[in-house]
Formats: sequence, C-alpha cells, structure tokens
Amino acid sequence: MSSKHILYDVPVSNNGARCRIIVYKKKIQESEVSIVSPAVLGGLRDPAYLALNPQGKMPLLTVDSGLSLPESDTICRYLMSEYAGMGPSFQPDNPKSNLIARLHDMYLTTIQGCLYKATPPFGIFGDRKDAIADFRRQLNVIDDVIDSDKNGLYLFGEEVSLADATLFPTMVFAKHMLPKFGIPDNEVLPSKIDSWYTAVIAGDPVFAKVQDEILGALGQWDAKGRWDKMLLAGLRDDEPGTIFDKIVSKDIPATIVKEDSKILAFKDINPAAPAHVLVIPKDRNGLSSVRKSSPDHIEILGRLL
Repeated sequence: MSSKHILYDVPVSNNGARCRIIVYKKKIQESEVSIVSPAVLGGLRDPAYLALNPQGKMPLLTVDSGLSLPESDTICRYLMSEYAGMGPSFQPDNPKSNLIARLHDMYLTTIQGCLYKATPPFGIFGDRKDAIADFRRQLNVIDDVIDSDKNGLYLFGEEVSLADATLFPTMVFAKHMLPKFGIPDNEVLPSKIDSWYTAVIAGDPVFAKVQDEILGALGQWDAKGRWDKMLLAGLRDDEPGTIFDKIVSKDIPATIVKEDSKILAFKDINPAAPAHVLVIPKDRNGLSSVRKSSPDHIEILGRLL
C-alpha cells in the first residue's frame, strides 16, 4: 500500500528533522506519511528527484495528488494543517513561536554551513570565523526572545510549538559541531536555550529520538574525518608569531596608511620604490604565507589585493 505523502529526507538533515518531529508527535502513520531517502530516486541531483524539486534540496514532501512541497517550514505548516485534528497543534497562543522559527530560518540556517562545509562561502560570509561568530550572535538573539519564567518543558510552556521543532535539530548540530572549532562545551548554547535543550531531551521521547537520529548520522561524518582538514577545526594555526603579528598588535611601530577590521597597510621601512606599502591581514587565520592559502582565504586575499 502506498502512502498518501512521501517525505524525502535523511537522518542528518536538521531541516528535515523538524518535519520528522511533527510527524512523530502527531503519530502520523506510515500509510499517511512515509519517510524515505532521496537515494531511492538516485539522489538529489538525479533527474527523477529534480523533476520533483528543481532546487535539488531536501526535505521534500510529495502528495499523491501530484503536489510537491519543498522547504521545511512549508512542509511543517502543511502537516500542521492537514493533520490538525491529530496530536499537538504546534501553534500555541504566542506570536514568539513564529518569530523564533523565522529568526532561525533567516539567520541560522542560511549560515549553518560554516559548521560542516569544507569551504566558504557560508551565506553572506566568505570567512568561517566571521560566520561562526555571527551564528553564535544569532543564538543570543533567539535566547533573548525566550521568557525566563516560561514554566514548562517547551519554549513557551507546556505546549510544544513550531519553534521547538524548528530550533531543536539545529541545536543538536551546534552542540556537536561548535566544540570542534574551539568553543568550550559549556559556552556552546546561551543559558535559556541550553536549559530548554537539556530539559526537552530528558522530558520528551520524540525529541530524544530525533537527537539520536541526527547524532547517529553525524557520528558517520566523524568516522570519515569530515572535520580533520577543516580550518579552525582539524587544522589550527599553531605557527609562531611573526614580525607582522607584532605590527598588528602594535608591539612594533609602523607608519600606517590604511587600517580596517580586516587589513593593515603600512609603509615598508626599506622601500624598494618611492611608494612601497605592505598590506597584511589583521587576523592571519592560518595565512602565515601565500603558500598556506586555501579556499578559506579567498575573501581576505581579495581584500589584500
């Protein structure tokens, strides 16, 4: 018997995981929604899959009427409507639920690749360090939206919300990945998000199940050495400081002709031409010499030129 809907997704997908939370919490049967890997159609780039979603991304929900719905938020809202009479509504009487879901999708999802992609760009950022810094800043923005006295297991009290389903899988990513980039475990999540995250895993079997699904897949990434050659993770800048580092720190004086947040330009003390200016990165980030450059340095190299 075929299902009314097919949800194309894989366990590692944090965006797909929010859809799975809704399916699991509403106890939607497989005859209604079956969850399968895009691999059954040959993968995300196979013509058969692209015919359903030209973007070549997941999750994707198909309906037996022929409708195809991409984008996790759209899928979630469809499931919430289609199965409104089953399980929780995921829509508490609190506008902050939709706000957190929107903040997540606009400012976390768009740059989350900095945590696991080999090379930039990461959304609007061409530098991994900048993207990670903004990812953490956006976590604090969301943390500020959460009430300190919410009195319940979920983000808005006793009723599970779309915000819970949306934010939780990405926090599994953050807890697993940010420490690889030198962030201490106890500083990965802001305090209110961290308390909620810990509590919902202990108190809701569905969230614990989804955490296990994601971590099981991330464990396979670990085993394959995904982060071993990634700048700031497996690759760290541990070379000794140079004279240029001392100029940046102002330990050695220089005649500066231009300085911004990224670069420092100063006159050479032994000029080989009437105008001889050296331009260096203020944060070398592994770029101790041109031969150490990598795709991670494309943005700063462009600034230097």
